[in-house]
Amino acid sequence: MQIHKFTFNPFQENTYIVYNDEKNALIIDPGCFTEKEEEHLCEFITSNNLTVKLIVNTHLHIDHAYGNAFVEKTFHIKASANHEDEFWLNGMEGQARMFGVTLRHTTPSLGNYIQEGDKLLLDTDIFNVLQVPGHSPGSIALYNAKNSCIFVGDTLFEGSIGRTDLQGGNYQILIDGIQNKLLTLPENTVVYRGHGPSTTIGQEKKHNPFIQA
Repeated sequence: MQIHKFTFNPFQENTYIVYNDEKNALIIDPGCFTEKEEEHLCEFITSNNLTVKLIVNTHLHIDHAYGNAFVEKTFHIKASANHEDEFWLNGMEGQARMFGVTLRHTTPSLGNYIQEGDKLLLDTDIFNVLQVPGHSPGSIALYNAKNSCIFVGDTLFEGSIGRTDLQGGNYQILIDGIQNKLLTLPENTVVYRGHGPSTTIGQEKKHNPFIQA
């Protein structure tokens, strides 16, 4: 399994393409904002002869879902996310006004709802869905045990955690989710986050001031 990261849009959001030897791919949090960013995404997929099989949003804040319309139109696959965040998708125009950006595409609906306990399959790679609300009510993480990695959206950062001041956010719920869902994973688990470079569970257990006992 290979992972390629793009950093897109004014929020410097991380969009991930996860792909395997069979050339099948999963797109996590399509945040492409401009035509140039859309071209970069397509160029990578085309140049590597990839077939997109899954599109998943860890949550539906605008920076993580801005590219949903483009990837659905291009690859003919609807995104999956947790239903608790669907109100953010329905209110995408309001999000755009709040952050001073312009929507270039009509926001599409979700294809499937995913929740705690679901398993997403990319051939032999299994991604376990963990619900970790608090940054948003429908925030999820995708854990791949075989490759010792997890995609956490904006729940956990290097030395920090996601903001909880937006609608549906809750600080204590986020802390509880991190403690009970993320920090219980093996310490060598690589954490691919929604903004910035990756970290590890072990690093955050030792040094993250928000989650120290």
